[in-house]
Amino acid sequence: MRLSYASCLLRLFIATSFSTRVRALPKLKESIQLPHGWVKVSPAPAGHVIDLRIGLPQSNFPLLEKHLYEVSDPYHERYGQHLSKTDVEALVAPHPESVSAVDAWLEEHGISAENTVRSSAGDWISVKVPVRLAETMLNTVCVHVLHVLHLLMTVRKTYHVWEHIASGSQLVRTTSYSLPEHIYTHVDVVQPTTLFALWKGLKATLYYEDIIEELPVVDSLSKENLASGAVVDPSCNATVTLSCLKQLYNIGNYTPQATKDNAIGITGYLEQFVNDADLQLFYQDQLPQAVNSSYTFHSVKGGLNNQTITDAGIEANLDAQFAFGLSYPTPGTFWSTAGRPPFKPDINLEENTNEPYAEDKSLIESQWIEYVLAQKKLPQSISTSYGDYEQTVPESYARRTCEGFAQLGARGISVLFSSGDGGVGDGNPNPVTQTCLTNDGRNATRFVPIFPAACPYVTSVGGTNNVPEIAVFFSGGGFSNYFPRPKYQDKAVKGFFDKFPENTYKDLFNRSASERPSMLLSFSAASVQSYSYMDARQAIPDVAALGRRFRIFWQGKAISIGGTSASAPTFAAVVALLNDDRLSKKKSPLGFLNPLLYTKGLSGFNDITEGNNPGCGTQGFNATVGWDPGDRACPDGFLN
Repeated sequence: MRLSYASCLLRLFIATSFSTRVRALPKLKESIQLPHGWVKVSPAPAGHVIDLRIGLPQSNFPLLEKHLYEVSDPYHERYGQHLSKTDVEALVAPHPESVSAVDAWLEEHGISAENTVRSSAGDWISVKVPVRLAETMLNTVCVHVLHVLHLLMTVRKTYHVWEHIASGSQLVRTTSYSLPEHIYTHVDVVQPTTLFALWKGLKATLYYEDIIEELPVVDSLSKENLASGAVVDPSCNATVTLSCLKQLYNIGNYTPQATKDNAIGITGYLEQFVNDADLQLFYQDQLPQAVNSSYTFHSVKGGLNNQTITDAGIEANLDAQFAFGLSYPTPGTFWSTAGRPPFKPDINLEENTNEPYAEDKSLIESQWIEYVLAQKKLPQSISTSYGDYEQTVPESYARRTCEGFAQLGARGISVLFSSGDGGVGDGNPNPVTQTCLTNDGRNATRFVPIFPAACPYVTSVGGTNNVPEIAVFFSGGGFSNYFPRPKYQDKAVKGFFDKFPENTYKDLFNRSASERPSMLLSFSAASVQSYSYMDARQAIPDVAALGRRFRIFWQGKAISIGGTSASAPTFAAVVALLNDDRLSKKKSPLGFLNPLLYTKGLSGFNDITEGNNPGCGTQGFNATVGWDPGDRACPDGFLN
């Protein structure tokens, strides 16, 4: 039965009149404007089952962050003294009072502790519930938005089926939810509620090979990279192979020694499978000594690795072939997390016994984080080539996801993400046809960074092109709208702004402390606080590597491919080799890279000073001397 506006008011009146029976009125936790490009299809079927994930406040995250920066700072006496899994979990475990309050709340709705799944640290609780119960628990039927003379004005916000116009993907979501006041402070975030992200690969397609690059391509096919003196075969300007990368980045004939202690990992989503036959063809073509070698496969939430040749994943193949090939014989790991695009909930089936949430791809990143954080031993260098526009992810959820990456960094894991393949947004320099529109209801033009690349606890990897290297036109770069700029970036980014004309791209990105964002996606206590005193934002990318014309094997054939999804596994492989060198000398792995990259590590990089990254109706940012969003230095000579 649907509730009218008047009946909502009546329920609230009864609740306030009989306080002995109702603990407290619901309190708004989060409300968003519908993200651009989505339309409402229908009310969600009451019996549709969703896997509700409840994030409890982490008891001492500021202290964890302090530890993270100390063990990652090459000038600090604790550098390299990473925390154990037990140490990290003790810092992020929720307060017992929060656990008790949330457990009691769940019991009130008939959910016992035995019917919940908890993260290793206990800071996430997952419960499978039908939509009808989720709407009751989260008060999505009657949501208050305004207090007037102590009376509660209400609007009706229920779960609906929403469709993404461009892709046809459908999600079951609400645009607002509330919590009982007595548990409000004991819960950070609940999803799936307001999360409309559609994680996608960045961007392993043949697309870039069919476009004439607008930037001037370096005509010279010199055998010498002028910055480092490395001798590079001229053919590398047409086809990038393992040999090209070893030449360009001074890897040479380095052979890993610490293969019992070191490892590299890649993530797979959206039914992207690493095809073993293609991997062997790649090895035969470029690395004969690796033929018949394999990798370790881990399934997350039922993720598969189908070996049917027609199901070979172009993204997964790229990641595996270059990450595992460049770091060989370092052991490789591939995680496959379940989630299939497009998600089509069965709106005609009242009781969905097939657990349709297994098809919901919006939460796949956090599912992977929860899985790996529960493991005692992990690869020390991990690459991910997936993400989505930051503004499609509610800030509260983005922050909790980002804090998961901080936990990995504190444990000595280097986490790398592709910076995106749309330049400053959509990759379109035409102001008439660009599609970089805000989610605040105004549809204003604004640069669109990628998440999780915008998280300050990961290393975002941009892309380059040619030898000598220039910024490739699709390389994602810019500034976060959520995350403050960390101290490790201050000097580099300040140097960029000292040379950047003050009014250039005014209102298109967050530049300084005096600017308030025009893209306030969600209303919540956290977002209001974070935007009250606006400071400079996290800058993207942190580093860059070649990202075009990679020769891989896919469905039995050699093809050429490009995207920052080529750059990220390449850089991750370089990090794995550096870790190998350190571990073989009884040193710790590099762990969270960024504090090192912006200080002592600078001497191991080649500065990219040509090219730009157009998008959002602009030419984007130019690559210049020093850090810039157009691209970032590459690891020429890094191994030295």
